[in-house]
Amino acid sequence: MSVQIDIPPLLRHLTDGATTAKVKGSTVGDCLNHFVGQYPRTKKLLFDKDGKLLRYVEVYVNKVTTYPEETAAPVNDGDEISIVYVIAGG
Repeated sequence: MSVQIDIPPLLRHLTDGATTAKVKGSTVGDCLNHFVGQYPRTKKLLFDKDGKLLRYVEVYVNKVTTYPEETAAPVNDGDEISIVYVIAGG
């Protein structure tokens, strides 16, 4: 099964400028772990020290939020995962 991850600009300096990555997995978590396996330096910008998705990282599958399942959300062959960084101010 192949899933595409759209790499956000914030991570591209860690992926040699790649804008997308082909990954495998049956859940968002599997796919993100496969992505980190391809680009290990991205891990610190996706996951905390306990391996949980950082709270300001949002994940979408086919432009639909995966919240609250996030990494447990299922994916299918041909799906597209988008990683979005939530920016807040005050």
